[in-house]
Amino acid sequence: MKLLMLGSGTSTGVPRIGNDWGECDPHEPRNRRTRVSIIIENQAGQRILIDTSTDLRAQLLANGIGKVDAVFWTHDHADHCHGIDDLRVMRYDRSNPLPGYASRKTCDNLRRRFDYIFEGQHGYPTLMSLKDIADARLVAGFSFDHVEMPHGPVTSTGFRLEADGKSIVYATDFSEVTPSMLKCFDRADILVVDCLRRRPHPTHAHLDMALDLARRAKVGRTVLTHMDKSMDYRSLCDEVPDHVTVGYDGLTMTA
Repeated sequence: MKLLMLGSGTSTGVPRIGNDWGECDPHEPRNRRTRVSIIIENQAGQRILIDTSTDLRAQLLANGIGKVDAVFWTHDHADHCHGIDDLRVMRYDRSNPLPGYASRKTCDNLRRRFDYIFEGQHGYPTLMSLKDIADARLVAGFSFDHVEMPHGPVTSTGFRLEADGKSIVYATDFSEVTPSMLKCFDRADILVVDCLRRRPHPTHAHLDMALDLARRAKVGRTVLTHMDKSMDYRSLCDEVPDHVTVGYDGLTMTA
């Protein structure tokens, strides 16, 4: 399997509006971070898009992506779903709506916020279908498992996708490592993991928590994502173990 990191930044991106780079070197291209989304592709070329970030159009254009086969959402926070309208063009050459999956609560919130996407309006067709992730186990050539993760006062869905004898986990926006997470992520080939900053945060994983999850889940490789302006790429590369990759927009990796 192949992963493509479309975006690796926190909700405000790096730099923040106002050209605020924080501790990130503005001359290092890998410090320029858009909001998080990721694509996972199997050997047959089928693609799962996880989250529709607010920067989705620019991300898809930058990486030459014209179609995906299904969309998963981790949760309904704006930086993870407000780029949904950019999927409209993927409906044009389809005979049926593009399939989407999320937790029941996230499905309810997405339907309420983006009713025109899932119901069609004013003569426009339904762009996407939306199903509870609990009702599926095989999508677009991938088998998968999922787990609800604490994200401060709410939850975010972590996904484990498997194809071609390999496994990739996507675990972003969590604030605690639970036994259910360790069970779901156990011995994955690649873990893409929330890593907002070095200091603890009430709703996100910090560096030590991200590395602790990777160690306890016994994963093969770890990729850090959802990083803020305090996480300079080169400084962080010098700090993390060899089996940990500091993620960046456009990163590709094969499991």
